[in-house]
Amino acid sequence: MLNSLNGANKKNILPKVLTAVILLITILSGVALISYSENVSNGLADNIIRLHVLANSDSPEDQQLKRDVRDVVINFMKGKLENVKDLETTKRIIEENSEAIKQVALNEIKRQNKDYDVKVMLGKYPFPTKVYGDISLPAGNYQALRIVIGNGEGQNWWCVLFPPLCFVDATHGTVPDSVKNDLKEVLSDEEYCLITTLDKDEEIDIEIKFKIVEMFQNSKIKIASAMNRIFQ
Repeated sequence: MLNSLNGANKKNILPKVLTAVILLITILSGVALISYSENVSNGLADNIIRLHVLANSDSPEDQQLKRDVRDVVINFMKGKLENVKDLETTKRIIEENSEAIKQVALNEIKRQNKDYDVKVMLGKYPFPTKVYGDISLPAGNYQALRIVIGNGEGQNWWCVLFPPLCFVDATHGTVPDSVKNDLKEVLSDEEYCLITTLDKDEEIDIEIKFKIVEMFQNSKIKIASAMNRIFQ
């Protein structure tokens, strides 16, 4: 009788143990994926500066004005950042020229007979996934020079100011090797592999990793946005 009870107890315990092991593995895997996503996202955010221009509204005139302001700011910053190879110097130059950047934008706005104000800020802001030729940046919070035109309620435009993707033409599907070399200098091997197109044998593994980062960072951005709306 005792042996049969012991056998029954063992049968009842075994499924519980298996469930606990599976749950523990799932939790540990989730923690590992979140940790990987955060490490990659932080590495990219800490070594890249983006340019972010927000239009006053979605009217055709305001959207065109946004593009024109973008062009004059890029042209101005191209001269300032020529041959700059490190992030801290780039940030210092942006901060030292924030008023000049604002004035360049205001001059273009006034030239088009608009009276919008302009805000120029350097900080960390959320971005969706973005493709530049054969380079893809996953969603996340990135350092950015943000230029807000008027109410800043229209569709926005962004590029990478450092390393200088803003200053190259990636419309034909590839980013110049010189810019990729700049990216290699500031990113880890893992981060660089994640955002660049690789050989076909490596693409599936890298694509999965990219999706992991994209999924977790998109969720993080959505939660932060929801919390901001609740507590505003």
